[in-house]
Amino acid sequence: MNLHSIRSVYFLGIGGIGMSALARFFKAMDKQVCGYDKTPSDLTRELEAEGIAIHYTEDINAIPASILKPVAIDDVLIVWTPAVPNSHSELLHFREHGFVIKKRAEVLGLITEHTSTVAVAGTHGKTTTTTLTAHLLRSAGINCSAFLGGISINYNTNLLLGDNLASKTSSAGETIVVAEADEYDRSFLWLHPKVQIITSVDADHLDIYGDKEQMYDTYRQFAQQVKPGGKLITKPLVRDTLGLQQEYLITYALEDTTADYHARNIRVENGMLVYDIVCPDMLLENVKLGLPGRHNVENSVAAVAAARQLGASPELLVKGLASFRGVKRRFEYHIFTPELVYIDDYGHHPAELAACISSARELFPGKKITGVFQPHLFSRTRDFYDEFARSLEMLDEVILLDIYPARELPIEGVTSTALLGKMNMTKKQLSAKETLVAAILESNPEVLITMGAGDIDRFVEPVAEALAKKYNVKTCQS
Repeated sequence: MNLHSIRSVYFLGIGGIGMSALARFFKAMDKQVCGYDKTPSDLTRELEAEGIAIHYTEDINAIPASILKPVAIDDVLIVWTPAVPNSHSELLHFREHGFVIKKRAEVLGLITEHTSTVAVAGTHGKTTTTTLTAHLLRSAGINCSAFLGGISINYNTNLLLGDNLASKTSSAGETIVVAEADEYDRSFLWLHPKVQIITSVDADHLDIYGDKEQMYDTYRQFAQQVKPGGKLITKPLVRDTLGLQQEYLITYALEDTTADYHARNIRVENGMLVYDIVCPDMLLENVKLGLPGRHNVENSVAAVAAARQLGASPELLVKGLASFRGVKRRFEYHIFTPELVYIDDYGHHPAELAACISSARELFPGKKITGVFQPHLFSRTRDFYDEFARSLEMLDEVILLDIYPARELPIEGVTSTALLGKMNMTKKQLSAKETLVAAILESNPEVLITMGAGDIDRFVEPVAEALAKKYNVKTCQS
């Protein structure tokens, strides 16, 4: 499909982080871009401010006439996400009338088909690693575009456009695209990267894969899709778990000295992580990372390994690491004072929760840490009851919200109450959304972390404002 020949693009689920990046891309191509989403959000409001029409009621009549009745049906591309059900009336209409309909992942594959793509996959860590890789390349003066799975704090967007990706005429030189490669629904199999990173393969999305072995098989297939002359970058543990033996494989790790790229001499100085990165051909000394957490040190090693494959210079890599500010909702500070710290995090897998809480423990030793968690998906909660309980027990106090269903119907017996019962701690409670702010204030937190991938992000601002008023402090955004 020639993306330059289409006139209009309509998105079903335009407010998703991946979908909105594609919407911005096609807007940059001077296409008519519009779409549907279930509810307004900060992201959809930003898209509307950028000139993209969005409606929030499932209604065929709300779709612009230029989409419903184009001069030629091939002039219109319909992009949808599996988060939108197959029974959706607008999706059914487009299918019944022969429109070209493609999933988000397939469209990303078309966009990157003839580019030098850096694709970052993994159960967790991929959004930060993707964003950091793009930032390192740009900091090193390497022209690149990027489709990010979160909002970069450095650039305040989830889409970075290089000189010629959205242009009808390509300029001289290599077109480099950094893209988050989503394993959900096997989406990443549409990508054929020049450089591939696999950060982790912990079991997840078992509602799609059935069991972890089928998930592993899909990752093995993805590992075979590196273009000739390209590189696969992953941890020794992932290599061994998947049985990867590609001759183009490069390893990275936190402190495993057998890995091609690894960190050493990790310490905290003035609230920042400082360390060395050992590379096959050089040593980056006294690297400072603008993010907390040893897991982010490991992510930075992967990003450095990828950037080195594309020619980034050592000196500029060090500067890029120090200037990186992270991704919104990835250990994002909203209050940072001696009296109170408030952090918001997207973590929704047990390993992600453990990494987030461990980072807080390392940075704020001796402080009481209170966590608010909204489980995401009934199936994920069911599959990892015990693992979630063990991660949440790392907190001093926990407040649980009801499970966010996303694309799922309830599963009998799978509830936040059942999860709470598996946690061996005394300070634990359930809260309704309506009483969440009051419950947090009553807990008198010293370090507060809100965690989850559902709609818990809509409470971040009210919680921050209420805490700032109670403690008479300022938020980071004020």
